[in-house]
Formats: sequence, C-alpha cells, structure tokens
Amino acid sequence: MIVRDMLYIDGGWVKPDGSGTIEVLHSATEEALGSVPSGSAADAERAVEAAARAFDGWAGTSVDERSKYLTRIQEGLQERMADIANVIAAEVGMPIHLANLIQAGLPMVDIGSMPQVLDGFPFEERVGNSLVVREPVGVVAAITPWNYPLHQVAAKVGPALAAGCTVVLKPASEAPMSAFILAEIIDEVGLPPGVFNLVSGPGRVVGEVLASHPQVDMISFTGSTEAGRRIGELASRTVKRVALELGGKSANILLEDADLSRAVPGGLNACLLNSGQTCSALTRMIVPRSRLDEVEALAVSAVTEFVVGDPFADGTRIGPLVSKAQQERVRSYIVKGVEEGATLIAGGPEQPEGLERGYYVKPTIFSRVTNGMTIAQEEIFGPVLSIIPVDSEEEAIAVANDSIYGLAGGVSSADPEHAKAVARRLRTGQVEINGGSFNPMAPFGGYKQSGNGRELGRFGLEEFLEVKAMQM
Repeated sequence: MIVRDMLYIDGGWVKPDGSGTIEVLHSATEEALGSVPSGSAADAERAVEAAARAFDGWAGTSVDERSKYLTRIQEGLQERMADIANVIAAEVGMPIHLANLIQAGLPMVDIGSMPQVLDGFPFEERVGNSLVVREPVGVVAAITPWNYPLHQVAAKVGPALAAGCTVVLKPASEAPMSAFILAEIIDEVGLPPGVFNLVSGPGRVVGEVLASHPQVDMISFTGSTEAGRRIGELASRTVKRVALELGGKSANILLEDADLSRAVPGGLNACLLNSGQTCSALTRMIVPRSRLDEVEALAVSAVTEFVVGDPFADGTRIGPLVSKAQQERVRSYIVKGVEEGATLIAGGPEQPEGLERGYYVKPTIFSRVTNGMTIAQEEIFGPVLSIIPVDSEEEAIAVANDSIYGLAGGVSSADPEHAKAVARRLRTGQVEINGGSFNPMAPFGGYKQSGNGRELGRFGLEEFLEVKAMQM
C-alpha cells in the first residue's frame, strides 16, 4: 500500500484540511494500491494563495536559473524512472516495458526539453519603434488526466515553470501517484516556496475552485470535452486564459496505393496503444471499399499479436483499463456497435479468458462501419477499432472531417507527397504520414471540440506567456 497523507503546498508537505482520502486501485487485481488525500476547497485556496505570493519572485528569476532548476528536475525523474513506471503500470494498466519507455520516459523529455527551448528564445524583440516583450502569464492551475498521468503533468508544469509562472497541480484521482513522486523531486531540488503546489482531490471540488479562482491567471486542462466545457464556463467568469486538450476520434486514411501489409498493423497499433486509452488514438480506419477484404484479413491477423494480460507479465501487449467504470463504458460501446449493425470481426464485450479479475477488455475490431454509427462518432477510450469503407479519396477526406473532434489523424500512401496533400485537408492538429512517429518537440493539440492551444516544445512554452508592447 502506498499511502500519501500530505499535500505539497508553499514549499513543504502539509496536512490537508480534512481527513478524506481517495482510494487508488490496481487495474489488474482490482485491489487497493494506495490512497491520496481528498483535498478540499480550503486546500485549493491555500495552494493558489501560495502560488500568487511566489509569482513575482519566480517571474523575476533569470532564464539561466530556471533552466538549471528544470535540468535538476529532469535528473530527478531519471533517477526515479523505475518507481514511476511501476506505479503507472499498476494504476493505468500499460504493460511495464511500455510504461518504462513512455510513461516514465516522456516526462523526462518534456522537462528536459525546456532548457533547450529557453536557450535563445526571443523573450524580447524590436518591432519598429516598439520593444515587444514576452512575460509569464501568472499563476497557472494545471488539471491533468489519468491515461498518461506524468507525461501530461510534465507537459504543463515544465513549460509553465520555464516561462516564469507558478503552478498549482491537480492530478487525476484514478492515477495520482506519479504526481507525488514529482513533488518529492521538486522538494529535493529546492524550488522556492509556492512555485509548485500539489493538491489532489475531486474535480468537482478542487478543480472548480481552481477554474474559478480570481488569483488563477490561466487554466491548462487535459481531459474530456464535457469537462473542458465546464472548465471554460467557470474560467470565463474571470476572463482567465484557458488551454484545453480534449477528446478525439481520429481518422486514419489508407489510400488506394497504400502498402497495407504495413499500414494495417501500424494503424492497429496506433489505435490499441495503452489499451486504447489515448486521446489521439487512430480509432477510425478509412479504407478503399475495393480493398476491404484485404484490410479485414490483415487486421484480424495482426490483432492476434496483441496479447492481453497482466501489465507486469512478459509478453503482455495490452493490459487492463484504468477502472471498472471505464471497462463497463467500453463494453457498452461494443454492444452498441453490434446493435447498430457493424460487423464484429475480432474481440467482443466478454471478459478475456483466463483473466477473471482486472479491468480487461478484448481488443475489438468492427468492420463495414458507417460514419454515422455511435462507435464512429463518440470517443470510446478503449481498444476498439472501426473500419470504414469508402468509394473515393474525396469521400475518405469528407468522412475523416465529419467529426466534432480534430485532434490527430493518419494518411498512408506509396507517394508521400500525395499523402501530405491529403493531410493538409484534414481538420486536425496532428497527422501521421505513413506511420510517422510521435515527436515530443512538435506542437500537440486539436481543432474543433478537441480543444485549443498547443503543448510541447517551443509551442508549449508560448502558451504560458503574455505579450507586451512598449513604444519607444
């Protein structure tokens, strides 16, 4: 049992206002993994006030000083990689070999990239008779999700600190443990009191205080579109800046000349990574109707390689989902897909054989899906792929854009220039060309109801800066 009974506020570990706790469950055993404090509105207030007091001092530090702190935090993350990977694999269900690479590795990249970004960043420039300066936005409230719990924290905290902002972090209740490890590292590094604060607790309590607090200058939120709308509503009352990274229902277009032997397994992996618990997952595979039989056969063959099992067992490629509620939600979508007439070619709603305990769902593939079906329009957030046949390239593009979301996408073609031409027509924030790999320095964010603002690299830093013009 990992018991966390203190919050991190104003440079130290402090007792929470109340005695409530949040139980954190092991996704593979359904047993208690540990607990964290259920912070109150008063705890959130204390943290905001500490961040507000610390702002002027931190904003006045040099770029070099902030870079040195961030480098030391990155080094601390590297030292704690095993702890981070183990706890997130247990909370979220990602297989441990992937958790080491992604859940523990990406946060190091996020934080470690900031000194590089700061080096030579134009905080001041001349425009005619004006000196244009970029200054920290102020107190930032970061509200983060459970699917990539520390990566999403680092993608907000790193650039916010680099910009000279102070931070109050509220991690997801389902997977909060790695945020406490980060707080331990920050405490050891010795950031000035109040620059970083951690308050765990329910979104309807802690999150709502942070979103509406007049001393919070910016909200950076990653989560569901529904929750993002609520954040925006509360933040609008004080006209604070809001950066939102929300849902997705991303389309992966396989053009007529695509190498299906690579594109289909690669597309399946881009859907099923982290048991499908990825906002940018390529969950709609749009294919030429003339090649549908070939796509189906390749998909059914490829899915057998995705071994479902304990995230700590050798050979596991898909672990459990994060919670019972998420498991039931995903299964309900699978049932809905069958009811609406999609063709189930792999998987299904039943518990995988031999895995009686744990929040497991079989990797599931539907074919002959139409884009109006529920499984093609709503974000499932589980290991479910919809194969949608179309009769032309124009129809493929229209289907891909026929979504309230616009977070990510993919295009595969034997001609990269042709693929890029199609990618330019997709209303999404990112597009993979022929399976191009994730770039942690490229801007990440979406169009439409997938949110606004961008994270990572230079683009992430710019989100936390205000622009001032001084006429000379």
